[in-house]
Amino acid sequence: MRYVVLDTETTGLDPLQGHRVIEIGCVEIVNRRVTQRHFHTYLNPDRDSDPGALEVHGLTTEFLSDKPRFEDKVDEFLDFIQDGHVIIHNAEFDIRFLNAELARLQRGSFRDKCLGVVDSLMHARELHPGKRNSLDSLCDRYGISNAHRVLHGALLDSELLAEVWLAMTRGQDSLVIDLGDTGGQATTSFGAFDTSVLQVVPVDEADLAAHQAYLAGLDKESKGQTLWRKWEPLPTA
Repeated sequence: MRYVVLDTETTGLDPLQGHRVIEIGCVEIVNRRVTQRHFHTYLNPDRDSDPGALEVHGLTTEFLSDKPRFEDKVDEFLDFIQDGHVIIHNAEFDIRFLNAELARLQRGSFRDKCLGVVDSLMHARELHPGKRNSLDSLCDRYGISNAHRVLHGALLDSELLAEVWLAMTRGQDSLVIDLGDTGGQATTSFGAFDTSVLQVVPVDEADLAAHQAYLAGLDKESKGQTLWRKWEPLPTA
């Protein structure tokens, strides 16, 4: 499975007001490993950034004045994403801008250029309801260092989001759910499994005691709301 983690920087908040994409950063994940392949470019938007946007990314008109325009990099960009599922934090924001850039060139819709789009912000909200789920907050939550993130940057943010995504989905091999002809009900089939190949590892008293201590710690942190206590009786003296 190939994923492309994508981020953009823009001159403002609304492409309908003529705001443009000024930076695109993409990082590749293959088989749950960040590879050395990436796509990154600054873009000349032929306009100034709004003051608020400039405070976020620091990309001045002077700096961008000699950079390529979107039409100069669009083919390279689309080639990079075409065979991947694209992961974007707050996807609709970036897609609105990318669609506007593609529309100027009559190149269709962004979602048609890749295998699919995954919104990591929506995924984080499902995992952590009621909590802050900005990229900085997720880095703190998953122990990913973002100390070098003084200003927003598309490539840097993509690299951080790639690490966050792998942490959020640890143990989950695929996002693809086969709905088939089951009326929208997700089904999973693993086929027959030969249990005789399983190795039985005996557990000694020290391991059992350590396990109970670990469960007790989690039970304390959740204030007694852990589900296993409903199924596993507390150890007796």
